[in-house]
Amino acid sequence: MTAHMAHMAMMGLLVSVAAPVLLLVLTRLAPRSDRWTVPAAVALPGFVVLHAAVTVAGHLGVPPPWDSAARITMLVGAMLFWAPVLGVRHRLPDTGRTLYLYTAMPLLDLAGVWLVIVGDSTGGLSMIVGMLPLGMSAVVVTWNWIHREERRVAADEPVEQGVGR
Repeated sequence: MTAHMAHMAMMGLLVSVAAPVLLLVLTRLAPRSDRWTVPAAVALPGFVVLHAAVTVAGHLGVPPPWDSAARITMLVGAMLFWAPVLGVRHRLPDTGRTLYLYTAMPLLDLAGVWLVIVGDSTGGLSMIVGMLPLGMSAVVVTWNWIHREERRVAADEPVEQGVGR
């Protein structure tokens, strides 16, 4: 049971930590790699479906070669999922990035909820816990957006001379 919990948590961390880190490293080392990204309207629903399919297939039991292929596919899909948030070519504006991440969180947790419903509560909850960094990313993106807006507004306001005298 502990190995299963670790596996499910690692799959969540693969999506929420490893994929964005690999995407950032890849865009730094090979800036032209950003050409293969897809728009957010394709990336989000496509990855939600892929994530659910890999989760269901893993729960039903797949042979080891297929399991490895599923993990690699999940990693590549997760990198495409993160591209509208962290990429360059199809990067969303701040409002879009915030909405994208807050929309993705419950949609991606549906696979974990499904696991709980079918009786794999430890696996489902472990996967949901492994996905928590996605929520932290949403908070960081939102906070940075708010901070940039405050700086922009402060820079646009004229400084009034003699206020408070």
